[in-house]
Amino acid sequence: MEKRKMEKLGIETSLLGFGCMRFPVTAEGRIDEPEAEKMLDKAIAAGVNYIDTAYPYHDGASEPFVGRALKKYDRHSFYLATKLPCWKVEALEDVEKIFEEQLGRLQTDYIDFYLMHALNKDSFHKMAELGVVEKLEELKAAGKIKYLGFSFHDDYDVFEEIIGCRDWDFCQIQLNYMDTEEQAGMKGYRLTEEKNIPLVIMEPIKGGSLAAFADDITGKFRQLDSELSVASYALRWVGSLPNVKVILSGMSTMEQTEDNLKTFENFKPLSEEESRTIEDIVALIKGRVQNGCTGCRYCMPCPAGVDIPGNFRVWNTYHMYQNYNMVKGSWENGLGDEKQARNCVKCGKCEKACPQKLHIREDLEKVQADMDKKEFVL
Repeated sequence: MEKRKMEKLGIETSLLGFGCMRFPVTAEGRIDEPEAEKMLDKAIAAGVNYIDTAYPYHDGASEPFVGRALKKYDRHSFYLATKLPCWKVEALEDVEKIFEEQLGRLQTDYIDFYLMHALNKDSFHKMAELGVVEKLEELKAAGKIKYLGFSFHDDYDVFEEIIGCRDWDFCQIQLNYMDTEEQAGMKGYRLTEEKNIPLVIMEPIKGGSLAAFADDITGKFRQLDSELSVASYALRWVGSLPNVKVILSGMSTMEQTEDNLKTFENFKPLSEEESRTIEDIVALIKGRVQNGCTGCRYCMPCPAGVDIPGNFRVWNTYHMYQNYNMVKGSWENGLGDEKQARNCVKCGKCEKACPQKLHIREDLEKVQADMDKKEFVL
């Protein structure tokens, strides 16, 4: 198992971290505990020593299950990560109350890696005003938290602000070969290198979208090596960055667990040829964008109730990855019949407001036609 040293902390972690937000589930929607425990056991036996959960995962069931599943292991043989649900903190006393609840759910006396969960501009400022960081530092001084960090979902400028507020032990960002300019992105990665802050990566496979492509892109990966999974290239792309110390993968099946273990038990950084192929694939995928909607929302609200940026986001994503299953939830449930393009009355109000001068009415017709047709179903 590939290991990475966090020199700043004086420890060594497995490069592959087990993300506990996508366990297999039963027909009733509950964690399939026997199967999930087998997956955890297999990963730990192979050398995975970083287990990541959070208060809300699996509707609150992940932490208690992880606590039970890990009870048979020596507590010092693995690193346990969980997160403060910042959205539940309304007063400073809530922090310790929630933290003690998490210790009980996880059946442990301390948390190795404790994160302020999903920080953005608003939540960070709220936590700062309440004095939450200082409270967490008290818990760290008491030995209940070993390493203090945060996970992040916002723009780079906010990331830079949060990074600069203290000397963090580590932090966690979303990064993959398609999202180098999204959120903190590669600019954020370089900042962590500069400040010597060990980095944990989430969404390396972009929620699974970098594991399932149409035949043309899958074929490009197969030409490199027919024995390697498409997903393995996304993991190796992230793992080729030296300041990445843990790559979280939310595994849902034993097959995914075994494939990830295969990737990290004999880990190899990307070769020049593989890197060039991925660059070509990224350019190909981005070249499939159907229109230049930036999501600025100047076109909103729509008098007919159409979520115009939402429709274009689904449409562009569908064409980029040529995979209807990737947008099925957003299209059918997130937008639903009420907000879909079909409801456009062609009033033209949106086009007068659009800074990009898009042909919105014409494009909405194309959106509905494409999504009704469902040409790309993998």
